[in-house]
Parts: sequence; structure tokens; C-alpha cells
Amino acid sequence: MPAASHLKREIGLFSAIAIVVANMVGTGIFTTSGFILQEVGSSSALLLGWFVGGAFALCGALCYGELGARYPQAGGEYVYLREAFGKPLAFLSGWISLIVGFSAPIAAAAIAFSIYLLKAVGASAGTERVVTLFGVPIVTLSLPVMLAIAVVVLLSILHVHSLRVGSRVQNLLTLFKIALVVGFIVAGLLSSRGSAGHFSGSFSAGTLLDGKFAVALIFISFAYSGWNAAAYLGGEIIHPSRNIPLAMLVGTLIVTALYLLLNLVYVYALPAAEMQGVMEVAAAAGAQLFGPGIGRWLNGAIALGLLSVLSAMILAGPRVYYAMSRDGIFFRLFGKVSDVRHTPAHAIGLQAAIAIVMIVSASYDKLLIYIGFTLSLFAMLTVIGLMRVRRIAPNETPAYRTWGYPLVPLIFILGNLWIIYFSIKSRPAPVVWGIATIAAGLVMYFYFYRKRSRSRLNQMDNAALVQTLLSDRGEVGLPSSKPKEDLS
Repeated sequence: MPAASHLKREIGLFSAIAIVVANMVGTGIFTTSGFILQEVGSSSALLLGWFVGGAFALCGALCYGELGARYPQAGGEYVYLREAFGKPLAFLSGWISLIVGFSAPIAAAAIAFSIYLLKAVGASAGTERVVTLFGVPIVTLSLPVMLAIAVVVLLSILHVHSLRVGSRVQNLLTLFKIALVVGFIVAGLLSSRGSAGHFSGSFSAGTLLDGKFAVALIFISFAYSGWNAAAYLGGEIIHPSRNIPLAMLVGTLIVTALYLLLNLVYVYALPAAEMQGVMEVAAAAGAQLFGPGIGRWLNGAIALGLLSVLSAMILAGPRVYYAMSRDGIFFRLFGKVSDVRHTPAHAIGLQAAIAIVMIVSASYDKLLIYIGFTLSLFAMLTVIGLMRVRRIAPNETPAYRTWGYPLVPLIFILGNLWIIYFSIKSRPAPVVWGIATIAAGLVMYFYFYRKRSRSRLNQMDNAALVQTLLSDRGEVGLPSSKPKEDLS
């Protein structure tokens, strides 16, 4: 097989950490705190939720780090579940990555980008045109929607062009975003226009155990999603057994600290009543702390920062579909790598197309629940897979082993079970869509399984036919009628 058909190892540790941070710090932290506060009711419960979410993400990163060290290949969960449970469950995880893990978050980030950008330039969203079917909204067309589509297309073209150029742009966007977040935190906490009185309000143990706190953790888990981004690029990271776990661990710790500090700024800036249900909570906090004139500049900076998370997801996701295709359980087209660019161009195009469909067809808050529920389920299954791999291959000693094993995996599994249970109980509609996506994945798997089975039978039949023909000619199994030439 020619070298051009393989991905190249060109991503160093710094770039890998940047990809993790860029995948995590994005839409969620700038848009979900208002929804979370609406669920939990107090600022103290809000901050506790972000701390718990960070602890879950850290547990997940510690577990995935060992899997990344064991299987340093492109594909992330797809590869890990394939090794632990076989191809059926692995295919489902890859299918979920395609639809929910990357395409849906890309759609959500693109929508948020367009909203913040329009606020920055002082433009209105204009009128919406909604296409319905039997009274149900199917397609929404508006200026924010068109902007969201445009940015997905442009960044996809960038990552088709070159991994090296794409990763450099990614690093610059990530550095800008981190500088923006750190600057916002420092300036916000030093501002005299906030109030420490906004931190009042308490919660009981019952608040933590009811469904509302668990639902809040769905929004939070969406904001923390991306801590496993380095796993998807395992085939392109230099020294993967060391750098994959290190990138996930360092990236997750950085982002957890930033999220807690950002939410301190939000609460310092705004009373709970003004935060509840607000999507553009970062912009609202900035306007309160720095004045409405600064608010427009802040909106523009946040929009630019959101380009980083969009770029990171567009970069990481196609490596999953590439790995599935190379295993013969996805369309062969998406396992091809450009001979010139060394990028999975067809897989990037597929992801962009699905994201665009979601941009025009789904509302923002429903997307978040849909993403959070489904990703929690498969992340939990992947960590269960780690425990299975440990049991079936006890003598294997990868360069990194999960700290705190088995307590850390058990915390992650039980925490996600809790979130999944209350997701089903309190938000059934998006959960039904998540289950429908899994069911569609099963149908697709059996389609590819039957296709592969027929292909193998045809190959066997062809091989048997060739064997018969060669035997008839005396070239296999039977002596030839033509006497051998004496070469002595």
C-alpha cells in the first residue's frame, strides 16, 4: 500500500494539548451557564456543578490516557471499543462520533459563532423562514444560519488543504482563545462593577440528588466534551504512548481551572435572576463589568475564539470515519487519504455536510441535551472497555496506566449512569433522538456486515474457481502434462 494512503505523524505534544484545549473551550462555557442556573437555582450549585463536571472529565481523561497508550491509532473510541468488545459496538461508537460527537457540536458551535459575530457588528438576525412538515419545523433559514454554514465550509476546506497548515492555524486560534479567557477572568475579577453578594444562596443535599442537578450536568458535560480529542489523532501524534495521555491530562486540568474561574466571573457580574436562561451569558457579564461599549468588542473576541473549537472538531472527527472505513465497516471512499495533501478529504466533507443539515434543522438547547446524553453513554462504555482490556490482557504493560485504578474508572462509570438515568427521566424527547441515532447505526452496521460477508464469499468463490482452473491445467495439485525442462 503506498505511503500516501496512511496518515503521517506530525503533531507534537504542544499541538496535541492545544487540540484538547481547543475542543473543550468553546460553545459550552460561553452559552450554557444560564441554562444550568435555570435548573439548579443557585450560584453555589452552579459552581459545584462545574467542579463535578471537571472531576468527571479528569477521570475520563485518566482512563482514556491508558487506552491511548495501548492503541496509538487514529479513531479514538472506535479503536478502543473494537479492541475491548469487537467491531459491532466499535462501529456504533464511530457512528455516534460522526453524528453526535463531532457533527452536532460543530453545528452548535457554528450557530453560537454566528450569533456572537452578529452582535459584535451590531447587525440583527433578520427574519427567519421556517419550512414545516405537518406543522413540525424541519428547516430554518436566516442570516445566523447562513453564517454558520459558511464558517463550517471554510474551515473544512482549510483542513482538507493541509494538516500542517491546519494545525498551525489551530494553535494560533487556541492561543488567542486562552489569552481572551485569561484576560476576561483577570479583568472581570478586578472590576468594581460586580458584586460578591451574587454568591449568596445555598443548596441542600437533596438538590444534588434530584433530577435537575443531573440535567445541569448534561449541559456541563457538553461543555467539557473534547477532553478525549487527542485520542482521535493517535495515528498522527509523535511519541503517542507518552503524548496522548499527557495531552489529555494537561489539557483537561487547564480547562477545568479556566471554567471554574470563568463561572466565578459570571456570578460576580450578574445576579442569578439575570443569568437564568440567558444563552449569551459571557456577553451579558462583559457588558455589566466593562460597559456596553466593551460588550461589542467582547462579542467579536468570543466569536473569534469559537473558531478555535470549530477548527479543532473539524480536524479531529474525520479520523474516526477514516479508521472505520479502513476496517471495512464504512464506505470505502471515506478511508482514502489525498495523495497530495495527506488528509482524509472525503471524510471531512461528509462531516461538514451532516453539520450543515443539523444547523438548518435543530434548535440549540435540544442539540445540547442530544449531544450530552449520547456522548455520556459511549464514554461510559469505553471506560468499561478499559476494565475489560485489563482483565483479558493482564500482562500487557503500556507506557501509562490509569492512576487510581479501579476507583477512577468506577467514579466515571457511576457518574455517567446517573446523568443518563435522569436524562431519560426528565428530557425524553432529545433522548429519543439519541436512541434513534443508535438504532440507525445498528441498521448501518448490519448493512456493511452483509456487504463484507458477500464480498468474502465472492472472493472465496473466485479463489476456488482459479484453483480449479489451475488444477485442470496441471499447475496446482496435479502434475503438468508438459515434461519439465532439465536444467542440470
